[in-house]
Amino acid sequence: MLLHPQFDPVAFSFGPLSVRWYGLMYLVAFVQFILLGRYRIKKSLSPLSVEQLDDLLFYGMLGVIIGGRLGQVLFYEPEYFLAHPLEVVAVWKGGMSFHGGFLGVLTAIGLWARKQRMNWFDVTDLIAPLVPLGLAAGRVGNFINGELWGRIADPSLPWAMVFPQAGDMAPRHPSQLYHVGLEGLALFVILWLFSNQPRPRSAVSAVFLIGYGAFRFITEFFREPDHGIFGQSYTISMGQWLSLPMILIGIAMLVLAYRKRA
Repeated sequence: MLLHPQFDPVAFSFGPLSVRWYGLMYLVAFVQFILLGRYRIKKSLSPLSVEQLDDLLFYGMLGVIIGGRLGQVLFYEPEYFLAHPLEVVAVWKGGMSFHGGFLGVLTAIGLWARKQRMNWFDVTDLIAPLVPLGLAAGRVGNFINGELWGRIADPSLPWAMVFPQAGDMAPRHPSQLYHVGLEGLALFVILWLFSNQPRPRSAVSAVFLIGYGAFRFITEFFREPDHGIFGQSYTISMGQWLSLPMILIGIAMLVLAYRKRA
């Protein structure tokens, strides 16, 4: 069995200021968003200008940080944060909900699109292929922190890993890396190739919803379930409950998008 490397969560320090790996992964996510977005603009795959992309990133950063943290508070740990309200702002310690961040980003995009007088789906179709690698970076941050470990695995599994943070020495699935592979790399390839050809409005966004929802539903079977608002369930986890609407809405959007084009 492998042992989690027990990385120091602090990447480097400047005097009393400490920079954590988890925060650096967010920086990586935002930088790759800008680089890939500018590439798509250069290739005329986006109606946005570079200036608009930079402005959109600022809105998106606020949406993902505020929404991600509020999602963690409301969906997963309401009792803890009710008892420790000051911990809500301690985002550098980790604890960000993708589904909360997703709703926060959608809200931010809506406000930005209204300000620019652009169609909301034109914007979401642009940013959908730019998101998965950022998600992968976030999951790498989870792995470095040794959090969100997987369920107990067969000791004969070559990559079964012991996470001392789990409070035992049981072999577990390194589920953070499963997230990196599916919701990050695989979803990026699918969306990048799909969006490189002209598609009906909202089709790319629909494929993102279906792809992320399906991949997240799969990876949740290997991840130790979170204590969500419905309790800790090993049958259908909180992450799976939140992913089901994404899949259903994505399928409906995709069908409607191609019907309208027809």
